[in-house]
Amino acid sequence: MPFPSLSPEEAAALIHNGQTVGFSGFTPAGAAKAIPKAIAARARDEHNAGRPFQIGVITGASTGASLDGELALADAISFRTPYQSNQILRKRINEGKTRFFDMHLSGVSTAILNGSLGKVDYAVVEACDITADGEIVLTTSVGVSPTLCRVAEKVIIELNSYHPATLRGMHDIFEMPLPPNRREIPIYKASDRAGSPVIKVDPKKIVGIVHTHIPDETGEFVPASPVTDEIGRRVADFFASEIRAGRVPKEMLPVQSGVGNVANAVMAAMGNHPEIESFDMYSEVIQDSVIDLMDKGKIRFASGVSLSLAPATLKRVYSDLASYRDRLVLRPQDVSNNCEIVRRLGILAVNTALEIDLSGNVNSTHVLGKDIMNGIGGSGDFTRNGYLSVFVAPSVAKGGKISAIVPLATHIDHNEHSVQVVVTEHGVADMRGKTPHERAKLIIENCAHPDYRPMLRHYCNVLASDGHAPQSLRDAFAMHRHFLETGDMRGVHW
Repeated sequence: MPFPSLSPEEAAALIHNGQTVGFSGFTPAGAAKAIPKAIAARARDEHNAGRPFQIGVITGASTGASLDGELALADAISFRTPYQSNQILRKRINEGKTRFFDMHLSGVSTAILNGSLGKVDYAVVEACDITADGEIVLTTSVGVSPTLCRVAEKVIIELNSYHPATLRGMHDIFEMPLPPNRREIPIYKASDRAGSPVIKVDPKKIVGIVHTHIPDETGEFVPASPVTDEIGRRVADFFASEIRAGRVPKEMLPVQSGVGNVANAVMAAMGNHPEIESFDMYSEVIQDSVIDLMDKGKIRFASGVSLSLAPATLKRVYSDLASYRDRLVLRPQDVSNNCEIVRRLGILAVNTALEIDLSGNVNSTHVLGKDIMNGIGGSGDFTRNGYLSVFVAPSVAKGGKISAIVPLATHIDHNEHSVQVVVTEHGVADMRGKTPHERAKLIIENCAHPDYRPMLRHYCNVLASDGHAPQSLRDAFAMHRHFLETGDMRGVHW
């Protein structure tokens, strides 16, 4: 192979303070691992010597501990975008020590291409195979790796033998130019392919290869709880009722689902529902529940950006890769989340909320309006453009001290015009065709925890009873203020 073989430390030595590095990864799946750890070690050495060392970091979405965690711990990140989920990095962001800007995942590639994120000096990409003429076979995610490889001045490959080279054919790399040269994306069903199985890079840009054998840093499958099971059952029952009413076809529409144990519970419930036939997924993250339903014949085909699977589930896929390759495809996120395709396919979008207010506005990113949790991710891409947009959340958190249903959300990521249905373990609020006050009453009676219904009724019926929308500027954040003062939202006296 014509490319130099480098150690992680030699690769890290190529990267300098102030540069911007784009890394592969969408969740820990397919994220670069060895080189970021070496960069973090170099940053610590530079800091100990009294010299500055920080880099800008662009990825597809969140990554693993070896990337976001190690770099954050070493104070090696000057800015980070578009999404993260690492506890150490989150703390630095909320303390104002690391610059972070949240973005819709569908727009990241465009922002890289048009230069609004600045020059990308290096792309560090995990691959399972590479050819002498610059054909790169990615591992378990695509993210924005094709765009990063296209615009970066130099490319470094982490060639990870943990993932088989026979993954070739799992990916569909379709790259869009900037306007005005864009054409329609020829995807008309979840299983369609529009691009190439590989990323094609000018070999002169590839400055070296770091050989690794490291598994993805994905965690074990989180088991469902009675609350998440009930949320899943209610979502499945709602979709079944839409099929009976003729608003969703009997053969079902493609489903998008967020990440986490609630999303897994929703998928499991849909797979077990007798009135829901087998269906396709057109989503971002393919989790364990999707593979389980594929094995049962309930999911016909799954299109995503990453295979974010527990180690045992990934091994199951790799042991029968020829079969799964016919039922799975991984795409760049600007294709998976593209509004044109989401609207064309009629996606049933199910995403998770932190808090939901009485008008139907959803906060999915910030705690008490100021501290970021992870980021908006792709939820907005699917919510605004989906055939049906559903948001799910447990009705309470912190042992009941925090209500997910509040008079006014402290941060709004998805407004009332995009959110159609809200589901908690207590019920479903279908807000289509409802006025703001009708929506508020539905959310209170169907979705709020019983402990919070009296105070929310009082707010809606007494304090905010006049006007087109149920809102009292004086009282809208009383529950949040009471929590800050007492540690519990309960007990508010209006």
